[in-house]
Amino acid sequence: MDLKHTAEVLVQALPHIQKYQNHTIVVKYGGNAMTSEELKQTVMGDIVLLSKVGVRVVLVHGGGPEINAALGRMGIETQFVNGLRKTDEETVKVVQMVLAGKVNKDLVNHIENIGGRAVGLCGLDGHMIMAKSADPALGYVGEITQVDVSIINDCLEHGRIPVISTIGCDTQGNVYNINADTVAARIAGELKATSLISMTDIKGILRDKDDPDTLIPSIAVSEAPSLIKSGVICGGMIPKVNCCIEAIRRGVKKVFIIDGRVPHAILIEMLSDTGSGTMFY
Repeated sequence: MDLKHTAEVLVQALPHIQKYQNHTIVVKYGGNAMTSEELKQTVMGDIVLLSKVGVRVVLVHGGGPEINAALGRMGIETQFVNGLRKTDEETVKVVQMVLAGKVNKDLVNHIENIGGRAVGLCGLDGHMIMAKSADPALGYVGEITQVDVSIINDCLEHGRIPVISTIGCDTQGNVYNINADTVAARIAGELKATSLISMTDIKGILRDKDDPDTLIPSIAVSEAPSLIKSGVICGGMIPKVNCCIEAIRRGVKKVFIIDGRVPHAILIEMLSDTGSGTMFY
């Protein structure tokens, strides 16, 4: 019965696999899916599987918990301005070391060890992500000014999975820490990706934040402002949703906010009729 069920699942998934073959998807990876080793294993497995069946997958990652841990070990105090991390010169060096070094290369190694082919990149490589200071009060927190995706396309053309850490630079040699949702949306837009999948620690957009059964399965971009005004979309979800809207406006066909705490959430969203989160279109 298990073999029969597996065969049925594969048959049901086949049309979806064919739909995404040779198409580009961008996955923004963060939250509990990064900190749980079990979830990390399923996410990397999903990404390798999609790559093996002909989907062009780009992985964009953050690494807040790892940065916090490194700063703590070094005795560097974290300061916040209006809820955002103030990033001075010393802090941004740690961010670069942790994101472009440890976190990025660990993910590349993980993908390679389970049969994938990956290349680790950051916004400094080929000056892929150019940025400027988003706010002098925040120091080296960056606002994207330009993105060159040629190096990403080179990797995809050679069957590699680009794994991208979210730091950028300017022509004066400054390095900036940039929000992962913002980077993923911009890269997806520049690539004209078919889909952007944003992994979060919630089920999706809920009409009632305290009731998981009130998930909104799909939202048109034109509906988002009224949902924000009414308070359905609030707090930390507002910037995430704004990134979804930005990606759509830049040419991405569909954007999904999914619950990264659910094993194989990426495959459930892409290779089934029902999906698991909220789709923006």
